[in-house]
Amino acid sequence: MGVDMGGTKQQGRAERRPGPEEVLQLLRDGKVKWVDLQFTSVTGKLHHVPLAADQFDEKSFKDGFPKLDGSSIRGFGVIEESDFRLRPVPETAVQTPWGTTMMLSEVHEGGGRGRFERDPRHIAERTEAYMREIGFKCYFGPELEFFVVKKVDGDFAIPERGTGFQIHTDEAPWDSTGSNMIARNDGYYTDKAERLRLQIASTLKEVFQFPIIATHHEVALAQWEITSVFGELVEMADRTQTIKWVVKRIAAENDMEARFIPKLIFGQNASGMHVHFSLWTPNGETNLMFRAGTEAELSETGRYAIGGLLKHAKAIAAFSNPTTNSYRRLIPGFEAPVNIAWGQANRSAVVRIPGYEGDGNPAAKRLEFRQPDPSANPYLLFSAMALAAADGIKNKIDPGPAVNSDIYHMTPEQKKALNISGLPGSLSEALDALESDHDFLKPAFPASLLRTYIDMKREEIQKLQGYPHPIEIYHYSDV
Repeated sequence: MGVDMGGTKQQGRAERRPGPEEVLQLLRDGKVKWVDLQFTSVTGKLHHVPLAADQFDEKSFKDGFPKLDGSSIRGFGVIEESDFRLRPVPETAVQTPWGTTMMLSEVHEGGGRGRFERDPRHIAERTEAYMREIGFKCYFGPELEFFVVKKVDGDFAIPERGTGFQIHTDEAPWDSTGSNMIARNDGYYTDKAERLRLQIASTLKEVFQFPIIATHHEVALAQWEITSVFGELVEMADRTQTIKWVVKRIAAENDMEARFIPKLIFGQNASGMHVHFSLWTPNGETNLMFRAGTEAELSETGRYAIGGLLKHAKAIAAFSNPTTNSYRRLIPGFEAPVNIAWGQANRSAVVRIPGYEGDGNPAAKRLEFRQPDPSANPYLLFSAMALAAADGIKNKIDPGPAVNSDIYHMTPEQKKALNISGLPGSLSEALDALESDHDFLKPAFPASLLRTYIDMKREEIQKLQGYPHPIEIYHYSDV
């Protein structure tokens, strides 16, 4: 669940970011001794390396630093071709509360071979450029849900002996008998842990200059949400990665653990990352998804964008729901969408048209793509969404009429009559869908990225399938 993501396009922009000269001046002042260079792997993991501030000069922003062994990053390089460079992106520089300057970086191949084609940020940049070429500026607004608990005690050291974990939170009846306890799935908009939430939101807003709208407790135990005003594709993917990093860091400083795994607690809602999406003219002046007097006030462009997302939803699931745990969220009964359909203000559909604003507000017209979760790599997810929408527009894929009734309670016959199919039931099924439906990604996704990604995820599935599940032992005890 989220809050209104409406407003005008100009609100999505953070304040102006520094250029190379301003960053160098900051470093020369001597107040900051270390620069934390960060980049994202194919799987979405944020990696970083601290470099001494006195190593930076004008050439650093052109040539980068030969500081990356690509063979040590999953999905990047092989051992015989593993010399990579990290090129700082000065406009992402922020002086953090932890005595460092943080900067995101581009990944380049060594030997002057140029940008590394499997750098997720590069794929997002290529997607953004392609969308401009065909006449669109894209805006994204993810609602980032996650868990913050006192501790997750894991028993994984000797898998042969058995595995298991225990969750500790003051909000749970097994850890609390006081005022912090929350009933099952009854946490929405309560004030539990508000001090820590506001500390995180204030840091993001005041230090990182992110336009945070709100932060609140979500439905499940120890579940929170942070929402910011929308931004362009690369900007918002950068912001999402930084928000996750800041949340984890501040939680740890307060002896808490932030977890972005979708399904953490049995019987409770899982965490999603619903993504609001709109298409504008390249100059950002006109929302191309709005047309007054039509169903849901959607233009043909808006309808076709929805059609593309619905057509490719199963393939997109490989990026939007990229873990085996993701499919413990995509089950009926916990507010997660499992039905490939669209509707107006209908949370049981994969795509819905939010109705917070009422009629007649072109700037607020957008769709909400509800299937993603916070384990997604935002660079790849947002790119896949944009390219699916573009494919729908190019091929005039109409999504059909809106489904405005609760799909969860429809019979199979009713769903069939409305041509409603389901999302993949597992990561393996999602990868199968991606293997058979990926042509729409060709404008920005290199074949090597898709092959590497699918191979890594299949290895992940095979590895996890080898571990007996504790509940399996219980459920099949009488076999």
